[in-house]
Amino acid sequence: MIARLLFWLALATAAPAMAQQPPKLEVSVKRIDIEDMKVFEVAASGNVAAAPASVWKILTNYERMSEFVPDMQSSHVLSRSANQAVVEQFGVARFLFFRRDIHLVVQVVEQPMSVIDIGLITGDMTLYNCRWELVPIPETGGTRILYSGRLSPKFYVPGMLGSNLIRSDIEHMMRAVLARLDRPD
Repeated sequence: MIARLLFWLALATAAPAMAQQPPKLEVSVKRIDIEDMKVFEVAASGNVAAAPASVWKILTNYERMSEFVPDMQSSHVLSRSANQAVVEQFGVARFLFFRRDIHLVVQVVEQPMSVIDIGLITGDMTLYNCRWELVPIPETGGTRILYSGRLSPKFYVPGMLGSNLIRSDIEHMMRAVLARLDRPD
């Protein structure tokens, strides 16, 4: 009887925690050489319960990205026309005891409700191209979020640890973004 009571108590307290599990996340990072440049090729994906229109609204509100993207200090739209924007972002990269401020100005090209392409104009990267894709999930009404990119910082990233550091940063960022996308407005 006591064992059964403990079982039901454990199940009752675990159920809310299980219901609030973060969305499943897949992340991969590869270091490749392109024209004498060490490039990190990243890919990440996860599903959210939010509909594509809600996801789109949040991901294209560049002025508010610093509210939910870890280590992004500010994000400002410098110009906008139709489906394009120029966005300036300030952030921080951390490694053990070291901290590196990062400044980027990027060109954003939107294909409404499905793709956001981001390319470097200037900043602390030699190469920075990424893409957000939104894929509707008809069975649930939710959205599959696909993030991919290639980046090469202008600053030193340790060779042996670089992929793991970048992977950790991408995973941290994606978890926060997916959690925000899953939260009602």
